[in-house]
Amino acid sequence: MPKVDVIDIQNKKVGEVDLSDAVFGAEVNDSLIYESVRHFLAGQRGGNAKTKNRWEVAGSGKKLWRQKGTGRARVGSVRSPLWRHGGTTHGPQPRDYSYRLNKKMVLGALRSALTAKLRDGELKVLSGFQFADHRTKTVAAALKSLEADRTVLLVETGEPERNVALGSRNIPGVKLVVTKDVTTYDLLAHKVVLMSEAAARKLSEALA
Repeated sequence: MPKVDVIDIQNKKVGEVDLSDAVFGAEVNDSLIYESVRHFLAGQRGGNAKTKNRWEVAGSGKKLWRQKGTGRARVGSVRSPLWRHGGTTHGPQPRDYSYRLNKKMVLGALRSALTAKLRDGELKVLSGFQFADHRTKTVAAALKSLEADRTVLLVETGEPERNVALGSRNIPGVKLVVTKDVTTYDLLAHKVVLMSEAAARKLSEALA
């Protein structure tokens, strides 16, 4: 069972916490992590590409010339896909790119990502996010003292404290989430993960 140091916002050790070996000491499955990230990104796609077919483009529906006797090819409408400014045949239409991923795969990828972060020293457990005020400058200084002044993922258990939410929202590269919204993509997209002790315990129990 991994024993992780608990630090305060001054980066000083204040205790230790035992985490689940099944969650923070699991085997890292790279292919499972890849599939989970691919699943997440597919769900984020807009799917808004849209072309107009012959019934949607502007133009008269009048038959341009009579069917027979002119020596020209028969034609029914200026909006035909064969004509300039006509409709598009088999063009893209709005669609949903998301697909279902097995729940066991999602949870397995989360365990792998958490284990990899802890193994690489990119996951830190804090006693709590107690900031003096909600100023961005205060939170940025605290993150710098924690050696987390690049891309940072802050993980809390429930509704984040006001100082944390307001102070971190304007810092580029910093994202605040609650434990139920943690994704494999977010864990990999941020260099450092700062997790409250309560959040670490909750994830350790929920994913075990």
